[in-house]
Amino acid sequence: MAVQSRVADSFRRRAVIFQVRTDNHIRNSAAFAESIRTDVETAIGDRFGDRLRRVEVYLEDVNSDKGGIDTRCSVEVHLAGRPAVAAHDVAADVETAVDGAVERVLRVIEKQLGRQDDRAGHTSAAGDQGM
Repeated sequence: MAVQSRVADSFRRRAVIFQVRTDNHIRNSAAFAESIRTDVETAIGDRFGDRLRRVEVYLEDVNSDKGGIDTRCSVEVHLAGRPAVAAHDVAADVETAVDGAVERVLRVIEKQLGRQDDRAGHTSAAGDQGM
């Protein structure tokens, strides 16, 4: 619990813009948005907190009253100096959908940053060292 609080405080001090939006089938409230924010910032803040500028979470009930695995969560992350990265997941409930989307967007970010790091260390065909 102390780690979550420390990450959350650090997240807020950097003035990260955080939005949670829902369709008209998922009830949004300040407490609901805060619980999602805490989960997301705990997962993302530890790895990319110093680069993080904006996080948008959008939740929708795909099948509305039909039931089933129908909660879709899209997460868009904006890091300083990088294009926005987005991913989504579909699950039976909000928490699982958020967790899945966050895991996916983290993999995309790590892959992109890994590619950038790889390019920086390679020698080009012209013999120039990457920067």
